[in-house]
Amino acid sequence: MIQVFSFIFWLLIVPFYIGMVPVKFISEEKRNPGVILLAGYLLMWAVFEVITIPAVVWVQYHNFSIAMNIFTVVAILLAVAGINLWYLEGRKNGGKTNWLKFGNLKWAEMSLETKIAWFLFLALVGFQLYMSVTRASFDGDDAYYVVQSLMAQQNDAMYKNLPYTGRSADLDVRHALAVFPMWVAFVAVKANLHATIVSHVIMPLVLIPLSYLVYYEISKVLFIEKRENRPVFLIIMGLFQLFGNVSIYTNETFFLTRTWQGKALAGSFVIPMVFLMLFWIFGNEQKKEAQNIGLWIMLVCVNMTAGVCSSIAVFLVTILLGIAAFCLMLVKRDWKIPVKLGLTCIPNAFYVLLYLILSR
Repeated sequence: MIQVFSFIFWLLIVPFYIGMVPVKFISEEKRNPGVILLAGYLLMWAVFEVITIPAVVWVQYHNFSIAMNIFTVVAILLAVAGINLWYLEGRKNGGKTNWLKFGNLKWAEMSLETKIAWFLFLALVGFQLYMSVTRASFDGDDAYYVVQSLMAQQNDAMYKNLPYTGRSADLDVRHALAVFPMWVAFVAVKANLHATIVSHVIMPLVLIPLSYLVYYEISKVLFIEKRENRPVFLIIMGLFQLFGNVSIYTNETFFLTRTWQGKALAGSFVIPMVFLMLFWIFGNEQKKEAQNIGLWIMLVCVNMTAGVCSSIAVFLVTILLGIAAFCLMLVKRDWKIPVKLGLTCIPNAFYVLLYLILSR
């Protein structure tokens, strides 16, 4: 029972309240529980990166417990700050706040066909979750990523040993800066559960719905007026994931069979999140600049989350934003767009610089 509460606390409650910090600076029509949760995970992983990478690189002994203790305090403080922002806005508006409204998803007004489509989508996601947990897939990468999480949990050391033999080894820069396995270890320690179980059972239950939450927000952008098309879009995305195992290298294969690996999260969550942020930011130019600050904060966190997932994801996201900046500059005839998007990539520049220094 305590383990279940720990998972709910660290995988739902804490990121939800953390998400209220950036959502405070987003226009009201986008404030809903799904967006708050997405913002919370992005900010939480960004903070985790800032705390964990220095510990990996410069702390010699007990670097895992040092980083996790600091992260625990910072995460709790951010969650408290989110609660205070929510409370203060509700007090300012006479005790009313619309942060917990589920957008314009009105079940009573839907047609029978739309309700059936939503049911099919939820059944499709449920089937994927069931298969991911009960038919867990194991591959060679588990011998590295999952074991890194396990060694951090048991040895209180991050990237100090070679997972294949357990012996001491030099810092593996290619993997050490992508600290997602350490976050898995953090969750395992907080729940007092084996890191392998957390990777193969708990992570799919969290990361798969989180990815579909991004696709749902994208569907709201693509089908602003035709709401009945949103579940159809999600069904198509779900079918792509279900039948995309045409190669061991496809994103769909990673999404369902290697969900707990950072590169799977990069392809299924981070890159779609980049498109969603671009849709939101450049589709809301009529809004006051102050109402978009939260979106820019989230985009910075997306860039930092890419570094948490995979080193190569940092390059991919930066290139994607560069291409988007060039195209948007031509379409909108605004030279400031590349400058703004470039500023959001500053964490990526520091990440690459550190990578190059350590590689030497």
